[in-house]
Amino acid sequence: MPLIEHLIEFRNRVVKSALAMVVFSIVGWFTFDFVYAHLTAPITEVARERGYDADKVALNFAGLTAAFSTRINLALWTGLILSSPVWLYQAWAYIVPALTKREKKISLAFIGATIPLFLIGCGFGYWILPKAVNILLGFTPPNAYNLPEAALYFRFVTRMILAFGITWLLPVALVGLIAVGALPGRSLMRQWRPAMVVIFIVCAIVTPTPDAVTMFFMAAPLIVLYFVAALIGLRFDKRRAANAPDWTKVSDDQASPL
Repeated sequence: MPLIEHLIEFRNRVVKSALAMVVFSIVGWFTFDFVYAHLTAPITEVARERGYDADKVALNFAGLTAAFSTRINLALWTGLILSSPVWLYQAWAYIVPALTKREKKISLAFIGATIPLFLIGCGFGYWILPKAVNILLGFTPPNAYNLPEAALYFRFVTRMILAFGITWLLPVALVGLIAVGALPGRSLMRQWRPAMVVIFIVCAIVTPTPDAVTMFFMAAPLIVLYFVAALIGLRFDKRRAANAPDWTKVSDDQASPL
């Protein structure tokens, strides 16, 4: 395809992704009360467990426009999550025409794994959220008020959930590198110790909370997914070695049939 047709195709994919996000953001606008109740449930639960009054642990909307802007931001965030199958598919569909028949089959498996892993990661982040909030609110001194600003709280919550969703795509990236031959599967097994260190460092940076518990909750499934990717890589290595021509299996100091 000429360059201009590539740019038109890219524009069409971006427009479709944007329209999907707008549609689901409208859904997020009308389901704001449902989303708000679930994202603020950890604060309400902590206040109930510790016997605090409702006005001692609550969100604070600073300014007249804070509630309106919070509703817009949560609607956009909801639209981003709900429309993820659409924009992930559009990204895949843009790349597919340049792939061979075999590569298309592999890429279809990748997009089939990417969407559920991203959504499961977001769900896992939501499951961890109450534990993180409970730990952080636990540092509040006795008889003190904890009134976090709503904008900052929802920024913390949404970034945390998205961080979990994105990091759960680690095995997809690793298997992709293995599939194209850029990374041997056996190297993942040999380098698992430094990989664990890197995972913990990345989790410490990505998690928006300073506590170690949240970091471990993020790192534990990533370690499992890392070894799953390593096992898949070993299968790729075995299949690639079985299909390799004979002249590649000769030592460096020996003449090959070629």
